[in-house]
Amino acid sequence: MYVGAGSMAEGMIAGMQASDRLQNEQIHVTNRSNAKRLLELEDRYGITAIPREKVDWHSMDVIILAMKPKDMTAALIDLQEKVQKGQLILSVAAGIQNEQIEHYLPDNQPVVRIMPNTSSTIGESATAIAPGKHISADQLALVKELVRTFGEAFVIDEEQMDVFTGMAGSGPAYFYKLLEHFEETGVAAGFDRETARKIGTRTMLGAARMLLETTEGPSVLRKKVTSPNGTTAAGLEALNEAGAGEAMAEAILSAAARSNEISEELKKQLLAR
Repeated sequence: MYVGAGSMAEGMIAGMQASDRLQNEQIHVTNRSNAKRLLELEDRYGITAIPREKVDWHSMDVIILAMKPKDMTAALIDLQEKVQKGQLILSVAAGIQNEQIEHYLPDNQPVVRIMPNTSSTIGESATAIAPGKHISADQLALVKELVRTFGEAFVIDEEQMDVFTGMAGSGPAYFYKLLEHFEETGVAAGFDRETARKIGTRTMLGAARMLLETTEGPSVLRKKVTSPNGTTAAGLEALNEAGAGEAMAEAILSAAARSNEISEELKKQLLAR
């Protein structure tokens, strides 16, 4: 049961529905008040949309909290008397820690924080799983199985979630930014925009698949492409002089720092109520 019907919920639903590992009737979604949005998702994916007041909470094995972080407190207060002992709670709300969710729920409630990215829509998300204190081995296995319907699962310590967010949560935007520059350079050199975009996209896809399908690391593959005094060496030298490596590290760490700031802000708000 998805509680929240925004873009993140839709991305996960799309990946799950396309994976063929779950039946459509196993996927339910509700939200606070937008009935039109629920009908859109039901029509688009063939899943079951249920108005909040008609949800049979007892029948739901897994409840996925997919609302915006600012709406989490109200949602948890509403769910306090509805969740059942042992019912598995997943949260995709950025910045909200497991202990903050556990604070509002019955004692020993199993809670797991997950962090997918937008590539969940096509089943290619890199998704973090940070278990709470009361998760059993069987429940963790179930979470991994669910996450793998829309990508790859990475079980991490919750303390690593901010850096994971900087790497994988925000990561797609870094690569889109890189491809924007790749595309613009190609257009300036005379390629039409569609061709320039396809060249960049296929080049990036091919490089990613080389890393996924061989045992060689990025530095080894880079050296194989780079002949002394050749074109690739000249390009890499320009990247180094422009500080490309430092810029990428700074992007990841800046996003991680902001994730931590948001978490601390939300922690104060949630635990104060």
